[in-house]
Amino acid sequence: MKVFVTGGTGFIGTHLVNALLARGDDVTCLVRSPTKARALERRVRVLPGDLDAAAALREGCAGADVIYHLAGCIAARHEAEYLRANRDGTAHLLEAAAAQPPRRFVYISSLAAAGPAAPGRPIDETAAPHPVTAYGRSKLAAESLVRTAAFPWSIVRPPLVYGEGDRATLGIFRLARRGVVPLFGDGSQELSVVYGADLVAALLAVVATEGTVGRVYFAAHGEITTTRALALAVGRAVGKQPRLLPVAPPLARAVLWTVGTLARVLGRTAVLSPERAEEFLAPAWTCRVDALRADSGWEARTALGVGLGRTVAWYEEEGWL
Repeated sequence: MKVFVTGGTGFIGTHLVNALLARGDDVTCLVRSPTKARALERRVRVLPGDLDAAAALREGCAGADVIYHLAGCIAARHEAEYLRANRDGTAHLLEAAAAQPPRRFVYISSLAAAGPAAPGRPIDETAAPHPVTAYGRSKLAAESLVRTAAFPWSIVRPPLVYGEGDRATLGIFRLARRGVVPLFGDGSQELSVVYGADLVAALLAVVATEGTVGRVYFAAHGEITTTRALALAVGRAVGKQPRLLPVAPPLARAVLWTVGTLARVLGRTAVLSPERAEEFLAPAWTCRVDALRADSGWEARTALGVGLGRTVAWYEEEGWL
């Protein structure tokens, strides 16, 4: 197949591109960074540009059987930046795709678009979305645009994703190796997680059947963990038993405010910011995966300990850890 990928140089995008190439697909990637573009050019067709580059988007979409839209913003200084990247960028891509409609448009959203769950009650796709962060609201806004597309689409909402090449969770591994892992709250926050390679398998499975057209899916491992259990599992993966340091909600909010304010003063973005407090302190970020399993046969098969072990091995080999 001819496949157009946005965000192909990111953590999940890199795994997806590798999987597409391994099965012989003709892959085109939209790439902002000239350095990353040079690294990709030997393997795929590269189109320099971002989600505002109308000509590049039209060229990438032209003749594509499948479009995977992964590009987006996960950290911004204010809500308008999230919306400009995640909602408006998606609108630009959908407009370009409409000129020569693909067989399938797959949008990689986030559990953040759906919002947190209640302890012991993972949400499913029938739950009314209630995002609690600007990031989540921007992803939901993009989902709303995808739903209006006149061509076949599917939306996949992963929870926390980890694996080889991921920088977002790298800090947890580094803290565990140093022997102390702070936890926002008391460590009881429930989490759904998914290993990067398993998520990529879900993205491929969604396209492999017509039964997933016009549907929204969660893609996660069926086993629920907690922030405390995850920190301890990371510790085992790096060969440590870290001391867990609970951070009470008032202090957590103060830390997030301080880090976020400093980032704004310096003109930078930060994942740790005051508005993310509702995310870090929510009682549960969990989801059910029955629908995707039933419609596509996909199931996350990598146990947490196995996936963390592979991730640590990669980090060490690459000198990240």
